Amino acid sequence: MSDHAHPTQARSRARALGTRWLGIGLATVISVVTLGLGLTGRLNLYISPESVWFACAAAVVTLAGAIWSCTLPLGEEGDHGHDHGHGTDADAEPSPRRSLTLVGTVTGGVVASGVVIAALVLPPASLSVELAMSRVGEQTALFAGADDVTLGVADTATFGVGDWASVFATATNTAAYDGKTVTLTGFVTPTDADGVNLTRLVITHCVIDAQPATLPVTIDAGEFDTGQWVEVEGTVKADADGSLHVEPTTVTAIDEPQDPYEY
Repeated sequence: MSDHAHPTQARSRARALGTRWLGIGLATVISVVTLGLGLTGRLNLYISPESVWFACAAAVVTLAGAIWSCTLPLGEEGDHGHDHGHGTDADAEPSPRRSLTLVGTVTGGVVASGVVIAALVLPPASLSVELAMSRVGEQTALFAGADDVTLGVADTATFGVGDWASVFATATNTAAYDGKTVTLTGFVTPTDADGVNLTRLVITHCVIDAQPATLPVTIDAGEFDTGQWVEVEGTVKADADGSLHVEPTTVTAIDEPQDPYEY
């Protein structure tokens, strides 16, 4: 009887360790990564600045709960106090359903662990160029005309690439913007007509909802590599057909800014 109990206890301990890692372990690592990114100012590479405080507060609460959970005896988090009297038999002869559940749990645990470890090991990086290029040509609600009235009375001196992209997409009296001076920062992307766009990702909450904002700029297509960040100073010009573009006076190559997104 004792020989049978020993491997059963070993399996129970292994199961309890796995459960604790999937729950407390992953939550702790995610909380530590979130707080580290928040303290170093790099969390805004993934979420909007307005959400940073909430994410950090949630990480603190999660970390406190994880620390408290570690005070419980191993395996107690999975013990609901139900003794059905056949736990040993179930362990000794696992059913196909139990085996399938175990495989799913292990697979999910490996995937989740890989994602969390990758977040811990890999350096934070923006998804600006890659995400924008993958979403080129998508029709989004961001530039569908909801801001017509606001943009008509706003001070264009404060406009970023996203604001101007809304104007370019929705303005019916484009002559009203002809000659407006701009100083804009973004990265270079190609157009379908061998032209160049100044591009910036605009996010509402996080990079998952990021939408590319693009402005046609009169730059030679081969002057800058795709993805090169630039600062453009120039004026907005209205064409005879009513379309708008940016006519630059200076275009300066720059490093990617600390905060690569607009909000």
